[in-house]
Amino acid sequence: MQVEPFTFSSFMTNCYLCHDQGEAVLVDASCETEAECEQVMNTVEEHDLEVRHLLLTHAHVDHIFGCRFFEKQFGQRFQAHEAAVPFIERAEEQATAFGVEVDPPSVPTTHLAAEDAISFGDVTLEVLYTPGHSPDSISFVHRPSRQALTGDVLFQNSIGRTQGLPETSRAQLLNSITETLLPLGDDVAIYPGHGPPTTIGQERAQNPFVQEALRA
Repeated sequence: MQVEPFTFSSFMTNCYLCHDQGEAVLVDASCETEAECEQVMNTVEEHDLEVRHLLLTHAHVDHIFGCRFFEKQFGQRFQAHEAAVPFIERAEEQATAFGVEVDPPSVPTTHLAAEDAISFGDVTLEVLYTPGHSPDSISFVHRPSRQALTGDVLFQNSIGRTQGLPETSRAQLLNSITETLLPLGDDVAIYPGHGPPTTIGQERAQNPFVQEALRA
């Protein structure tokens, strides 16, 4: 699986285009402007990709800025956890709270849950339920290539925010990390919602939040 990363908007939120054998998935359309959306489209065209699925790790406003654009481009809705629905229904309220504007995406009609599978090319992504930062938070892992897209769960030397946001739980987030992500194996590459890529092993060894959770 090839992973093409982008970082968009003033929130510096990562968007990923993952592809294999001419087929692709787009994860977290964080592009806030038309120019940012066009960066993704240019990569789609450069690699001559058929975008099979539009996916959300969770529906916080900084991850959904570009959803409406890509829904129109590819004629499909984003797929997300069922708990994303109320966040998307309140997307404009979310945006106002952060002083930004958003054209809300359609409410997802395909809901993803733990152990669901997303296929494109010769790749099958496994869905993991990783709540805590948000009740709708899911991650996508491709075990054969040892790669995972984790949204705002685990970052390089940090973890997802659990203060000042609705429906967060630090205990639940740390449990998602220690019980769901760490068992994937130290060699698994992590593509997070913010910041640079990292690995499970690096975060197990160096992330103070992870080490604190493992000592508890």
